[in-house]
Amino acid sequence: MNLAEQIRLENIADTDYEIFALLKQRYSPRTFKKEAIKERHLKQLFEAVRWSASSNNLQPWRFIYAEKGTKAFKNIYNCLSDFNKSWTKNAPVLMFSVYKEKTKDGKENFHALHDLGLSLGSMTVQAQYLGIAVHHMAGVDWEKAQKEFNVPEGYHISTAIAIGYYGGDLEDLPEELQKQETAKRMRISQQEFAFKDEWNPK
Repeated sequence: MNLAEQIRLENIADTDYEIFALLKQRYSPRTFKKEAIKERHLKQLFEAVRWSASSNNLQPWRFIYAEKGTKAFKNIYNCLSDFNKSWTKNAPVLMFSVYKEKTKDGKENFHALHDLGLSLGSMTVQAQYLGIAVHHMAGVDWEKAQKEFNVPEGYHISTAIAIGYYGGDLEDLPEELQKQETAKRMRISQQEFAFKDEWNPK
């Protein structure tokens, strides 16, 4: 077993209750195999999005993606926070998630972000099935990105995403991020977010 495989094994969630294996195995690495994502795999990721649940079937999600080595990849990279730039340069694919702000009749789509999140959840599970890691990022200059990619009025860039096959060299990361990559995973307990009958946080 090499180091990348060992890290992936150690990152399997230690759940309190048994859940679907793909969910236990999912985590957000900052290293990826130096291998381009196969086109059919990208199509499968977007097909998973296509069949996600959507309020009134409005499907408000949109995506802009680019492969490493292209001008578009560099342009996405340049819109990321300095922290995210420190590791995303090695990702095979960078992507922006976008949502349509209004319905067809011009009303604010209050559920657009919810639907975008659902679609990304579907993409993430499909990616896990294919051995692909999906790392979601909030650290993006969305205003710069909107201008750089000529995003039309009425659409809003929400997050950035790095995509690649699990694996890669830990040494590709700065020393501090190497520590984070191998740190124990932590989550709050169910009692802190799931309340029966009434709001009752402990």
